[in-house]
Amino acid sequence: MDLTLGSSRHTMAVIRLGSGRPPTRRAFLLLKLTAVTLSVLLFCEFLIYYGVIVRCHWPEVETPADGRGRGPPEPALRAMFLADTHLLGAVRGHWLDKLRREWQMERAFQTALWLLQPEVVFILGDVFDEGKWSSSQAWADDVGRFQTMFRHPAHVQLRVVAGNHDVGFHYQMNTYKIKRFEKVFNPERLFSWKGINFVLVNSVAMEGDGCDICSGAEAELLEISRQLNCSREQEHHPGRCGDGGPLPASAPVLLQHFPLYRRSDAHCSGEDAAPPAERGIPFQERYDVLSREASRKLLWWLRPRLVLSGHTHHACEVLHGAGVLEVSVPSFSWRNRNDPSFIMGSFTPTDYVLAKCPLPREDTVLTTYCGAAGCLVVLTLVHVRLLASPLHVGWNLLRKFKTT
Repeated sequence: MDLTLGSSRHTMAVIRLGSGRPPTRRAFLLLKLTAVTLSVLLFCEFLIYYGVIVRCHWPEVETPADGRGRGPPEPALRAMFLADTHLLGAVRGHWLDKLRREWQMERAFQTALWLLQPEVVFILGDVFDEGKWSSSQAWADDVGRFQTMFRHPAHVQLRVVAGNHDVGFHYQMNTYKIKRFEKVFNPERLFSWKGINFVLVNSVAMEGDGCDICSGAEAELLEISRQLNCSREQEHHPGRCGDGGPLPASAPVLLQHFPLYRRSDAHCSGEDAAPPAERGIPFQERYDVLSREASRKLLWWLRPRLVLSGHTHHACEVLHGAGVLEVSVPSFSWRNRNDPSFIMGSFTPTDYVLAKCPLPREDTVLTTYCGAAGCLVVLTLVHVRLLASPLHVGWNLLRKFKTT
């Protein structure tokens, strides 16, 4: 009697342990919807950046160490150039716009750092959208977001030039705005590394009207011009550069926000150039581009071998004077372009090569989300039997075809 009762209890316990209900159709649907949603989020918010940027490669510049074809190639400096990030501020910045576009820039920048390993990154102005009028607290908030988005290892240099949205146009800028910008970003106008000279110009201060800020900026550039010319002549006239020692005897790379003077973008071409309807619109001096006079001064004083600028949000290549190439760098943000990009440059003291690296297109991401949403709707309709399963329909058609 006891054995039978014990056996019965054991059997009931086994039944209870194994009596879990099989997953319902609703649970299967929830699992499918969750899997699709997570997969699409992972692809659109992380993996797509790796899939696009991994196809970018540093251009190769082959310059022999001694200039005569002997010895290993001289190592090139890897520099990355981006422009017009326009981090939204407290006045015009919608929270959804901030969330979407700033996440895009953060993921693009961090992915590029990890995959490409640049040695120096230059941002060519308009880092912020409302620096020209933001309060102290709003400025501090914007700077904090920038430092989070564009964080970088200590061995990577980050250099920034001022744009009109950072300190205001000439009639808006003042010493306070410039000082608070330079407190965050290195105020050096001349940056030399691995034998290459970069000159960073506050192009907003190149108004040429003799204001205190403009006069100070021109005085700085004239001193840089003196140092560069002295370094070029050092080989023939040693000792003329003073106790500080000469700069590398290399023509500089000029970096600024406003482009040098050009009439319009009429001669620009390519997918990321200005739209055809806008290319022929004349540029306004001191607003869209530098004035003729300021452009001549910079080319004469600095004698650059290359100029990179931003401001227009579009790509363009222009030759100035005796064949000096200027490259306008497109905006880095989806807010300004559907197809943002940045420039990769390999530099030696005597040569350089540039390449463009595209970022994911915003319409590609939106199309992917729309396709995923459609897939979720189809799965739901099939579950509630308002739509036949595509696999079931396809199987019936195949059977009908075989029977025929």
